[in-house]
Amino acid sequence: MGCAGSSEAKGEGTVKKIEKPKPWKHSPQITKSQLLQMREEFWDTAPHYGGRKEIWDALRAAAEADLTLAQAIVDSAGVIVQSADLTICYDERGAKYELPKYVMSEPTNLIREG
Repeated sequence: MGCAGSSEAKGEGTVKKIEKPKPWKHSPQITKSQLLQMREEFWDTAPHYGGRKEIWDALRAAAEADLTLAQAIVDSAGVIVQSADLTICYDERGAKYELPKYVMSEPTNLIREG
């Protein structure tokens, strides 16, 4: 009831559960290899947007993992998830981390190669 021993102290109700991003389309259509290149370029440059490298590393690991493991990664790194699809997160110091949808999922209009 608002005291230090309430559910907030145990982390219940304060942790946003990670979910798969909603279906989305990339304009223009891209191939799988182009998507992978975009992801690599994002992760290579992400630390230059501010924040801590170890948080960026944790977010990359979470983005590339299944939902259960991703949840464990962000929880253990102290990442505060504002958007359940990981597009907006914060670290414990209040630094903001914005992730594009393409690092977590494929667009529905992805061109299949080969």
